[in-house]
Amino acid sequence: MTPSMNWDFSISNVWANVLSQLGYAAGEPLMFSSGLFWVLFIIFLPLYSLVKSRRTQMMLFVTAFSLYFFYKSSGWYFLLLVATSLIDWWLASRMAVETQARRRKRMLLASIVCSAGILVGFKYTNFLLWNIDAIIRTNFQPLDIVLPIGISFYTFRSISYVVDVYKGKIEPETSWLNYLFFLSFFPCLVAGPIVRAKEFMPQLRANLPATRTMIYGGLWLVLLGVLKKAVVADYVAQYVNIVFDNPAGYSGVELLMAILGYTMQIYCDFSGYSDMAIGIGSMMGFDLGVNFDAPYRSLNVTEFWRRWHMSLSFWLRDYIYISLGGNRRGKVRQYLNLMATMLIGGLWHGAAWKFIFWGAGHGAALCLHKACMPVLKRVPNVWPVRFLSWLVTFVLVSLLWVFFRADSFATACDIIGGTFSRFDGAYLPVFAQVRNTWCIVMVLTFALHFLPQEVILTLKRRFVDSRWWVKLVAFVVVVQLVIEFAAADVQPFIYAQF
Repeated sequence: MTPSMNWDFSISNVWANVLSQLGYAAGEPLMFSSGLFWVLFIIFLPLYSLVKSRRTQMMLFVTAFSLYFFYKSSGWYFLLLVATSLIDWWLASRMAVETQARRRKRMLLASIVCSAGILVGFKYTNFLLWNIDAIIRTNFQPLDIVLPIGISFYTFRSISYVVDVYKGKIEPETSWLNYLFFLSFFPCLVAGPIVRAKEFMPQLRANLPATRTMIYGGLWLVLLGVLKKAVVADYVAQYVNIVFDNPAGYSGVELLMAILGYTMQIYCDFSGYSDMAIGIGSMMGFDLGVNFDAPYRSLNVTEFWRRWHMSLSFWLRDYIYISLGGNRRGKVRQYLNLMATMLIGGLWHGAAWKFIFWGAGHGAALCLHKACMPVLKRVPNVWPVRFLSWLVTFVLVSLLWVFFRADSFATACDIIGGTFSRFDGAYLPVFAQVRNTWCIVMVLTFALHFLPQEVILTLKRRFVDSRWWVKLVAFVVVVQLVIEFAAADVQPFIYAQF
């Protein structure tokens, strides 16, 4: 036996290896795409079922697992979530019984400043310092700030809770454990959906058991999410990453395919995560809503934002756009409110000017669509008009995604400019021949995206009602596809960085 095969199977060595896997490792967050998560979840689920009927024990168990999940992803920064939950819970409780309007506003402001201040400190400090340095030209070195995974998502959820209590839309939670359970709930902790307390807390109080439909419907969503993420998104990303890393070295056709590839990659990546999160929640007996509704079928940019990342879209609408006045103060003010909301949405996605431009692009498109509504209402609703509306919307969304993905604003401009200036349609058949598998995956994914909703719901119902061996076959097929399409380096979830 060679020295490399002289394994040490001592108990101490095995225990040390187990502890190293369970401990925090920088740059290796515990994600739904990792094998370790599913090992832990397989252990978690039967234990959860044993304590599900005893609500306090269930909450303690799930909260402990959720905090460990966050610790495994962000280290000791999970204590920030604990602190945020305690501060916002206490302020909301005090605010609900306070009779003086001025004091209530101060408590609301204190909560928002505290939650948003932590987010700004971690996410935007270096961005602000970079811009100051560009003005005064000092020798700035970026600070070593690690952004806790999921901080943007749980911050928005906590703000929505405090604001809803302030407006009297919900009653404050009497138990801090209830609120900590809500804020740390691991299925939607890292990348959403941004579930609100008014939708989640009644389910927690009722503590109803998961039905057969919820369990197997959840399994359906998990399998669908794995297909989207580990098969489509990760496979398509292999080509997209190569082109975006060196756009000058590729033709217009190749750049166009990379743009289309990223358009589908980011959808499958993020909606795949959402499907897994919602599916896991469903298996646990919680309805986390819907986060994506075939957004690339939209006929205008307004419809797109009603279908894309719906929990964020509606959060921005309810807590930013409406709070600024919405459409209640005239057209000009409405357009300003739309632009401000989308600029905040762009900045929320990342501390860089390219994200601000991305948000401004969508804001301008929303304003233009609103301004053109009187004319558009008189246009006949026939299929050529609908197709043209879809095409314009899809092209706009796809081009703006380039700024989302590119390393810099300049790179994004190079990619878009190169697509038009170096495009030669004669190269399309050559590309299809050279990258035939990639093209087949893209065509099938686009085709499935446009399946009627009734067909998708029918497939889901048949899966739920099917026999156990059918579910087993579906599971094996998904696993085999993941193995076949696995990339050398597993791609992290795109939205986890936000």
